[in-house]
Amino acid sequence: MKSLRKRGVDFIQISENSPLPPDSSVWLGTPEEVAVSKVGTGIACTISDVEVCIERALHIAIQRHPTRVLAFGVDPGPRPGLAWNSDGRPLGSQQMENVDETVDRICQVVSSIPHAIAVVRIGDGSPTIGSRLANVCLARGLKVEMVDERRTSSGVGRHEHSAAAARIARIKGEEVTSRRKVKPSTGEVREVQRRSRRESEGRLTLPIELAQAVAVGRLSMVEAFEEYDKRRGTLV
Repeated sequence: MKSLRKRGVDFIQISENSPLPPDSSVWLGTPEEVAVSKVGTGIACTISDVEVCIERALHIAIQRHPTRVLAFGVDPGPRPGLAWNSDGRPLGSQQMENVDETVDRICQVVSSIPHAIAVVRIGDGSPTIGSRLANVCLARGLKVEMVDERRTSSGVGRHEHSAAAARIARIKGEEVTSRRKVKPSTGEVREVQRRSRRESEGRLTLPIELAQAVAVGRLSMVEAFEEYDKRRGTLV
């Protein structure tokens, strides 16, 4: 129920001994409840896989026909925007915190929605983070395409990463078949250091090693700050 509320999904709760409403087409229950019920479409759910089960239920409720192409769009940056659709029909979007979390979420959706083809389309606006996203996706066995972001920018605000990601998801890009070189430029590292001074209100400037980790999306700025404080504490 907390997960459904967080997603803004309307739902009703039925007590254990009450019948399911006749117009209820998709419902979540325990594996035992789903096994004995013939009403509607029951999705067997446990606490450990609740997010995947909700994803599957929402997909069934929104789209009755099997998905041919499950497409993801990623607007790369320190906090990537992520969106996904089923044969062009929007299914969801999220603001992510880092590269690894983004790919974990993609894999979660891929495992929860039956499909013929899954493709991850990454914008080229942030080459360093985009390359790392591509490499991690390839390592997970995902099909990857790089998309020219100039075709997605019209009408999208500078910080509307999820909206940009939704547009990226709809555009076929150039397929990536091998690992890409990931090395942040001097300018990218300096920009991260500048941001670290601003976001810490002048308290610190990240050293080059941590600034590089942020530049490639391996650490978020918050995680880099925590690592910086941890190292200072160890030295003290």
